[in-house]
Amino acid sequence: MSALQVALEKVSLVIVGGGPAGLAAALEAQRQGLPDILLIERDMQLGGILNQCIHTGFGLHYFGAELSGPEYADRFSTAVTAAGITCLLDTHVLEITPDRILTILSPQGIRKIAAGAIILAMGCRERPRGALGIPGTRCAGILTAGMAQKLLNLQGLMPGRSVVILGSGDIGLIMARRLTLEGAQVEAVVELMPYSSGLTRNVVQCLQDYEIPLLLSHTVVETHGRERLTGVTIAPVHPQSQKPDLEQSRFIACDTLLLSVGLIPENELSLGAGVRLDPATRGPRVDQSLATSQPGIFACGNVLHVHDLVDDVSLEAEQAARSAVAFLKQVPRPAPQEEGNRYRRSDPVPAIVPGSSTGQAPTLPVLAGPGIRSVVPQLVRRDLAPETIRLAFRPARVYRSASICLRDDHGQLVLKSQRRILTPGEEARLEIPASHWPDPVTSHWQLSIEV
Repeated sequence: MSALQVALEKVSLVIVGGGPAGLAAALEAQRQGLPDILLIERDMQLGGILNQCIHTGFGLHYFGAELSGPEYADRFSTAVTAAGITCLLDTHVLEITPDRILTILSPQGIRKIAAGAIILAMGCRERPRGALGIPGTRCAGILTAGMAQKLLNLQGLMPGRSVVILGSGDIGLIMARRLTLEGAQVEAVVELMPYSSGLTRNVVQCLQDYEIPLLLSHTVVETHGRERLTGVTIAPVHPQSQKPDLEQSRFIACDTLLLSVGLIPENELSLGAGVRLDPATRGPRVDQSLATSQPGIFACGNVLHVHDLVDDVSLEAEQAARSAVAFLKQVPRPAPQEEGNRYRRSDPVPAIVPGSSTGQAPTLPVLAGPGIRSVVPQLVRRDLAPETIRLAFRPARVYRSASICLRDDHGQLVLKSQRRILTPGEEARLEIPASHWPDPVTSHWQLSIEV
């Protein structure tokens, strides 16, 4: 064997990511009787982002207890260690091929692994300043809310003393409270939209309880300072165009600007594997089993779509594990082909429903209709046994006393659910009972919000 050749190892199930999704998936796969599991984590310890989330509020649904992030992660990581599941820490996955070959890099060198099935659980990353195009110098004091959280909670370093937060995502709201408790002055949380993009409970507990101003329909139009940030200029935005009204701009003195302007699923590896992404969620397109467009590759957690609650991540990861184990117990078949996705890098081979003589497409697309920003899953497989299907979706704006409507391709109502309030900052869910399984002649479902 030459120096460039690497022996190919074989593993039944590889889980990429050791955060809450990966940990829950590993434990559930073992509970399903799968002994051959490999979990890969690039950090030096398991737990992912939870390790720096020292605030409480985790585990209320899954454990029935209010835990901090590290406590929630510890329950899972301790169980994974006790179960003897193989975990590779400080290990990076460099590539995943469509035929489920992983190239990984660790301090011990490069390895290649052939996986029977793969669960993608890489989580998400924060949107950086460069994606915003804010005019100003590249001075110190401008950083993402997650980085500020890491500096403060894990390294004991104060990012600043006078702070403006751009964006009202949950991390930004939580950091507003955290910095206040550490003695910093949070001048304002500035939000482009006319509503908060975080959970209502975080707006109340992190801003209102500490009298921190929330400036809706505002944005930062310029940063000031050379060596260190000295202030920002903010301006209101027009409701329709969302363009700033510079005539009403004003200056706020501060030494720190935190960015809490959205999370992006980590899907570079997914694209390399030929997995098709959804433009709305920026995560893989999946069916109700959480299978992606590539056979044997499943996705869960924030790499699939950004969740509000870690409890939901754990439950979704368990579903992905059950589906991966079921895949390993049967002969894999090609994934169904779809048309027209700009993220596609390779086309899967079309599949036919078992027992079908008509060649009818085995998947039913679930479309995001009026009032819906995104929906997961985006497909319903007809060849699976009828079961309750849970749709997770984001409203496009704030709705009060609205109806969630699921209709077929003829406009016929399949299911309707009344909701008192819907807001983009809180993911909503709709359960479709097995009794509403799609009619064989239905070509698609459409989810919409009607007032």
